[in-house]
Amino acid sequence: MNETAFDTPLASGKSSPARRRPRHLLDPEDLRGSHQRSQGTAESLGRVQRWVMSVLVVTTLEHLAGGVALVAVFTDDARLDARIGLNVITAVIGCLAVAAGLMIHKRSPLSWWLLLGLLPGVIGAWFTFA
Repeated sequence: MNETAFDTPLASGKSSPARRRPRHLLDPEDLRGSHQRSQGTAESLGRVQRWVMSVLVVTTLEHLAGGVALVAVFTDDARLDARIGLNVITAVIGCLAVAAGLMIHKRSPLSWWLLLGLLPGVIGAWFTFA
């Protein structure tokens, strides 16, 4: 009798049904099908690419906004107009960052999320004038 790990005899003399392999393992009897099932779709690849791109764009622009706010903090106290102007520019850059992230995801840039873009300007103004 040829017994395998998946085909063991029971007390009644009948063999048990073959155990099903977990899906995360390769099936040596169907390597091509196993490989094709493990691959993602073009839609999921596009979704990941959109998320990576939006994260890169938003973080890059927010770092720029933070740098402009930092310049406003260290600007001479006598140049009040420059300090206010730099904080306004910071808020505009923050809003552009949020709008760019929304547009990458093919959503309207006019959204309540734009209020989040004002946050770097508000935080910069607090540090500048505190």
